[in-house]
Amino acid sequence: MTSLTSREWALAARPVGMPKAADFQMLTGEAAAPADGEIQVRNSWMSVDPYMRGRMMDRESYVPPFQIGEVMQGGAVGRVTASGHPDYAVGDLVSSMAGWREAWTAPPDMAMAQKLPGDSGLPDSAFLGIAGMPGLTAYAGILRVAELKEGDTVFVSGAAGAVGSAVVQIAKLKGCTVIGSAGGAEKVAFVESLGADACVDYRQATNYSDLLGALQAAAPKGVDVYFDNVGGDHLQAAIELAKPFARMAICGMISQYNNTDAAPGPNNVIQIVGKQLQLRGFIVSSHADMQPAFIKDMATWIASGQMKFEETVMDGIAEAPTAFMGLFSGANRGKMLVKLG
Repeated sequence: MTSLTSREWALAARPVGMPKAADFQMLTGEAAAPADGEIQVRNSWMSVDPYMRGRMMDRESYVPPFQIGEVMQGGAVGRVTASGHPDYAVGDLVSSMAGWREAWTAPPDMAMAQKLPGDSGLPDSAFLGIAGMPGLTAYAGILRVAELKEGDTVFVSGAAGAVGSAVVQIAKLKGCTVIGSAGGAEKVAFVESLGADACVDYRQATNYSDLLGALQAAAPKGVDVYFDNVGGDHLQAAIELAKPFARMAICGMISQYNNTDAAPGPNNVIQIVGKQLQLRGFIVSSHADMQPAFIKDMATWIASGQMKFEETVMDGIAEAPTAFMGLFSGANRGKMLVKLG
């Protein structure tokens, strides 16, 4: 067994506002030959996700912040190249949180590694998207957190992203009317191709009134459920459109992740009381118990052609920061991934 050279990314500085290339530093590391209880893995795919922006800040949150000069963590999929662990063999496909690097050696539990089925019929990359954390986020958020019911009218912001595009399709599979929002004509067409009844192009809205007007035209009777990936004006519009007793799953607020000052909140929050709205934030790890049902349903939907997914792929570890920064300029349609050598 031999060691592997691994190019890796560390945080060079904590971003102020929008992340920039100088905030990242490439290092060269080594994935040693595995000791007893360890596995050596060469990553073939790594994920970049909006939540990572929060880990770049030095503040307390549900996960510890990235440390300056240390290799960052993130979702990855790869193959075991050497094993000192009885449950892992060379060639096994594994997912882990040992991303932002080409190779790694560690005990599986330390890397949060999980052996993946080798005969799923899915491409390896799907386990970082539709069949991975983003897919489970959509599944748990819309079905459990938002308490989706057949016949609901559902508004999904960020509907062309990895999570939003899955939410759109799950809601349609459950017999709902779905209104999405996305940025640009190409993404709007993509969301509509997934079955959305309408999709609003928020880039055509020069102000909040334009956005609200477009959404009111798409959902004239209001909405029962809002799945929030964007925050800001979208959340304010959702409160305005909400029917009495509407439920809102607050998954993310990407419009605010790079703010240097606190953004003003929606100015219509008083309606939460009168309409008796339910707004509930959630983190996917709190719903890990849904994983078996999620995998079963998702496998069935994908196999039957009822669930579609797209990926935006950057090629090579050197492109990881560019891929991450692209999340905040709308560079991705579906899941943003980095393909490793």
